[in-house]
Amino acid sequence: MGSASVFLIILVIGVVAYYLTRSKSVSVVNGDVRKLHSRPSYFGAHAAIWAILPAALFLIVATNVGSNYVERSVRASLPAEHLAKPQNEQDIIYGMVKSIATGFDLLTSEERAAVDGDITKFKSVLGSKGLPLAQDPQPFMIDAAKRLMSETSTSHWIIAVASILIALGGGYFSYTRVSETFRARNNVERFMLWALILSSTIAILTTFGIVGSLISETFRFFGQVSPVNFFFGTVWDPRFSTTGSTSGQFGLIPLLLGTMYIALVAMLIAVPIGLFAAIYMAEYASRQVRSIVKPLLEILAGIPTIVYGFFALITIGPFFRDFSTGLWGALTGNYTNFIEAQSVLTAGFVMSIRLIPFVSSLSDDIITAVPRAMRDGSLGLGATRSETMKRVILPAALPGIMGALLLTGSRAIGETMIVVLAAGVAANLQFSPFEPMTTITVKIVNQLTGDLEFNSPQTLVAFALGITLFVLTLIMNVYALYIVRKYREQYE
Repeated sequence: MGSASVFLIILVIGVVAYYLTRSKSVSVVNGDVRKLHSRPSYFGAHAAIWAILPAALFLIVATNVGSNYVERSVRASLPAEHLAKPQNEQDIIYGMVKSIATGFDLLTSEERAAVDGDITKFKSVLGSKGLPLAQDPQPFMIDAAKRLMSETSTSHWIIAVASILIALGGGYFSYTRVSETFRARNNVERFMLWALILSSTIAILTTFGIVGSLISETFRFFGQVSPVNFFFGTVWDPRFSTTGSTSGQFGLIPLLLGTMYIALVAMLIAVPIGLFAAIYMAEYASRQVRSIVKPLLEILAGIPTIVYGFFALITIGPFFRDFSTGLWGALTGNYTNFIEAQSVLTAGFVMSIRLIPFVSSLSDDIITAVPRAMRDGSLGLGATRSETMKRVILPAALPGIMGALLLTGSRAIGETMIVVLAAGVAANLQFSPFEPMTTITVKIVNQLTGDLEFNSPQTLVAFALGITLFVLTLIMNVYALYIVRKYREQYE
């Protein structure tokens, strides 16, 4: 029985407990609910909480513990000569065992009987069902897969029965506590208070979880590759060399340079356009124009990034290439591509279109938050609207605008799909905006694409890239929030 089915049964038990306990609370006082300390719905909610919450928590914890126990048991049953192998080879063997077990689940009882003992036929049947095996399974793998299936099934049934019993016990416990003086409302509200506190800390817990997972795998990577070679290396070629050395193949510098370069080009285009649009909508546009232009401009933020990537690949890239070819040919007589279709300029230009609504919307909110008295005072002293904007409003809004630009820059650094299609995947170390480069996010996707195990530098490097990008964007976001908070305290 799957965890989803068990959780559904627990929810049904909770609903039944709610109505039974609610009815009992009414019957205890012979229908005169005024004699109860709490309303009948609170008695029902108390029963539902006791029926669902303990059982659900047990189901989550027991499922994780049970899967770990089954994995250790199956690994321990492997032949001794395989247990003596390095950990990464053991992981590959266990991954094969899990694939075989998954394949057995897809087979009918007749198919299992037909392929039992025939490894070649077993592999052929699995391939026909869309689960091809990378290599021929050995007999001990099939035995281990059957053990895995048996112990997993037993574990699931034990957890399911225990969870259902806990749900029934919790509902019965609350049912027996129904009385005129029982403070059901106090208990329910106390639970809701703790639920609100937990909800408010989800973001913090999620951040710690993300950082913890990244750091643990990053340390594994640095155990195989020197941090010096990673942070200061200038060659990105994540493949095993013929000598078995990984030195110099995981250099971060080309990726970091490409990330910052493309983000810089995007910001150089998006910031002036977005800032001018915000100034126009905040100070010069009429209400009717603002009500039309602002939503239309913000539609750009809702377009999926893959659409921007297609736009860059099909329209902008070829346009830049053909335009540069004609211009360079007219000047020199040599009709060659001066700008590549996939280049830093193409990616930066298309990314800037996506960033314009963020710059304009944030800047518009900040400009309109400047106190009206400052505008009126400047205009009352004889300054023009242009002088008021340049000498009063923009200096007052500058801290907030800088914070908005930093937040926009962190978004540019984390962009992936536009860069893949507009700038390519080549980790080039060069400074021309007309040549292709790539970013950290693109290489994270590349290294984690495919059926891979996290036991080699080629896959673990994605976590080192991830923690680097995380720290970079975190610093920018914290500094931006600091500036924005300081601004808001000043004019609030």
